[in-house]
Order: sequence, then C-alpha cells, then structure tokens
Amino acid sequence: MAGTGTSPLNRAEQFMWLTARVLEQRRFAHHFLKGSADAVETALAAYLNEDGGYGHALEPDLRGPVSQPLHTAHALNVLDSIGRCNGLRVERICRFLTEVSTREGALPALLPSQRGYPAAPFIPIADDPPAELLATGPVVGLLHRNAVWHAWLFRATDFCWAAVDALERSHPYEIEAALAFLDGAPDRSRAEAAADRLGRMVREQRLVVLDPQQRAEYPVSAGYAPGEQHFPYDYARTPKSLARRWFTDEELARSLDHLAAEQQADGGWPVNWRQWAPGTALEGRPLVTLKALLTLRSHGRSLD
Repeated sequence: MAGTGTSPLNRAEQFMWLTARVLEQRRFAHHFLKGSADAVETALAAYLNEDGGYGHALEPDLRGPVSQPLHTAHALNVLDSIGRCNGLRVERICRFLTEVSTREGALPALLPSQRGYPAAPFIPIADDPPAELLATGPVVGLLHRNAVWHAWLFRATDFCWAAVDALERSHPYEIEAALAFLDGAPDRSRAEAAADRLGRMVREQRLVVLDPQQRAEYPVSAGYAPGEQHFPYDYARTPKSLARRWFTDEELARSLDHLAAEQQADGGWPVNWRQWAPGTALEGRPLVTLKALLTLRSHGRSLD
C-alpha cells in the first residue's frame, strides 16, 4: 500500500505515483520500497535504440528518438544505481560511445542527428560538435568505478585528464563533470590532487552557495537561469566523494538543511534550471526529487 503519512518520504512517494514516468517510479520503488532491479532495467530498455545508445527523451531536455551521449550517460547512471553496470549491456553501450566519439576519442554533448527534433535552446546543435568534459567526464568516471574494461576508455581517460588539468575558470556543471571523472579515476593520488585544486577554484570563483540564508549574494553563472545555483550537496552527493573535503561540517549541514526544506507542498522538489517547455519541467521534477532523496539519505538524514 502506498504511503499516506506526512513524512518527507511518504509525501515524495505520493508525488512520484502522481507525476513520474514509469522509469522514475520503478527507480523510486527500487531505492525506497524494496522494488526489484529487474523492473528498473525493463523500464530503461524502452529508451534503448538498435545502435546501442539511448534516446526517446530519456534526458527530458532532448526530445525525439535519436541516440545521444547525454541520454546514454543517463542510462549508465541508472544501471550504476541498481548494480547492473556490467556485462553485455555495457559492452553494447561502449560500442556506441566509440562510434560517436570525436577525433580526440571523447564525447560531444550533442550529435547533429538531434536537428529536426525539439531540444532545449541552451543546448546548441553543431554540425561538427567538439568533445566536451561535460559529456565525457561522468561516463568515464562511472565506467572506471565499475571496473569496466573497454578500449574506448583509454583515449577518453586521457582527454578527461587533459581537460581537468586545463581548467582555470569554469561553471558548476563542468565542475560536477570533472568531479564525476575524478571520483572514479584509477590514479587516486592524481585525482585527489586535482580535486583539491578544483575545490579551491569552486570557493575562489564562488561557484557554490555556502550560506543559503545569504543566497542572493552569490552570483549565478553566465547562461544559467535565475536561481540556478549550486550548493555543497550538489558536489558532494555522497560522503565518499572527493568534494566532501571541500566543505566544513557546518557548511554541508546547512546545505542539507536547505535541501530538505526545498521539498514542495506536493511532495516533490523543484527544478531550478531554465524551463522551456511544460513537459520537460514535468518530467524533470521526479528526477530532481529522486536525486534529493538519495542525497539526503546518503548523508544520514532521516526521511521518515
């Protein structure tokens, strides 16, 4: 029976049954209601294309059926979250990644095949898109964390190291991508040193809101929506992340208090990025809600 109480988890459950896609409902059930991993993987398979990539608006800001790196990265995150980032399913994904990589052996954010289908206006479509850390870093880090071996990883890993080492000025989503790579990179001492440098950059360039009560005093990065700011928990999603050492206990606790307080009356969390179509905002909120719940739980916050 669905939860009908007033705890944060009960309220979120009602929100998920009311608004979420089947995939997010299955994911919620797996993480919080002892639902099966098989059900999650079955729901995810609906987004899989014959080329081994994923499409069909798995990432809500990209509509249409065509496979894209961002959809495929999303699929890998889902598989990772249920302990299924292995075997033939990942071999097939790596073949797709190899086929769509740039000359550097890394991933562009968006392939030109998206042209003709609706897409967020802040994700430009180019005929010859460049490789980006934003698209490549999270995929490479995740595959390394899961001890995946594939030839694609060699050049992609070199690309990520070069991109991370070259960062001097950045923005929060790029830092998140760099961190996702570093959290999984095999060379741990190098990763720790690079993460320490990025942590100093985040604080010096004010890419994190350290005091939610003074949120208006922190800048919003160029091109971001009003209020599209990052907090310590956005970087340190789990205590094991290298970003955890970037923040004091008090700074992290304040940000988690803020995250918990962001739950809305309907039980879901709000989307803070630019909303360009009603459907994308509707599909985005359950994703944000899942992320918020998992973040709070990973840091030991009670949801009951």
